[in-house]
Amino acid sequence: MTAPVYASDLTFQVLEFDQLDGWADDNHVAALKTFLNTCGDMKDPDWIAICKYARSGPEARQFFELFFRPVLIEDGKPALFTGYFEPELDGDRYRSARYQYPVYKMPGEALRNRPWLTRRQILESGVMSGRGLAIAYVDDPVELFFLQIQGSGRIRLPDGSYIRVGYRGSNGHNYRSLGQELVRRGVYQPHQVSADVIKNWVRRNPAAGRELLYHNPSYVFFREVSKVPADQGPLGAMNRSVTGMQSIAVDPSIVRLGSPVWVEKEGETPLRRLMIAQDTGSAIKGAQRADVFFGTGDTAGREAGKLRDPGRMLVLMPIQRAYALLPESAI
Repeated sequence: MTAPVYASDLTFQVLEFDQLDGWADDNHVAALKTFLNTCGDMKDPDWIAICKYARSGPEARQFFELFFRPVLIEDGKPALFTGYFEPELDGDRYRSARYQYPVYKMPGEALRNRPWLTRRQILESGVMSGRGLAIAYVDDPVELFFLQIQGSGRIRLPDGSYIRVGYRGSNGHNYRSLGQELVRRGVYQPHQVSADVIKNWVRRNPAAGRELLYHNPSYVFFREVSKVPADQGPLGAMNRSVTGMQSIAVDPSIVRLGSPVWVEKEGETPLRRLMIAQDTGSAIKGAQRADVFFGTGDTAGREAGKLRDPGRMLVLMPIQRAYALLPESAI
């Protein structure tokens, strides 16, 4: 498990905007639009005032430069950017020969007992049967497994409508990586492993593939969130839709949810973009750790699966908050 980060482990450096690589060339209008999705939920007086001004229609770049300062927060660990997306599965509200694999609500005993049953026990014991706990049924157990990893998704029904599901909770067991297990067995080298590689291996090896899925004892339960329109993103940790390539998941113990964050991602396709911290994730821990939301569907999934890059990120903080972090000798 990842060790917790304590405030005493953090260092803070306030920078100027001209020290941000690519700042002048960014689409600040798109960032401001995404910021407005959640700023109304930030109830501190300074954030309330900033949000009120943001709604008045300011010039976007000027707005960010007027009210914020970029702060580099570090904890001694290297930066890591990964990606996530919203899967889209085919399914139905009723079980049939095609749609056999249930997307479950959370049973009461899973809330009361931590940890509860393992993935194998949940799927093989019959404990979930006949209780009306299925939100829907999908046609692919492998895609359902990866839906659980992502924590939210859309289910496309035969009539073309959608059910959207979001994370409700888990059985309390720690997640175990299938990719790492295939590497441990010598099936693949670390650089060869991706979500698509794992899916294809499971499908080519049905019996061994089912056992591989059981290697991860964690099991995720869902809630229906279909009130969110299909043309908007899934709900993030702030209970608002996240936006493709504008929203990121962060460690909320370090980065205030709703904050603008300047991303300088390196790698094969460098990224310089102002994004908004609107989500969290169980694996997103640390001052320089972020998960970029790529959008919905297979294309977004392929792009998200490729991302595992270094760089740096800076949190845009209201000016007084930024300078309050520094020792007096540094001001």
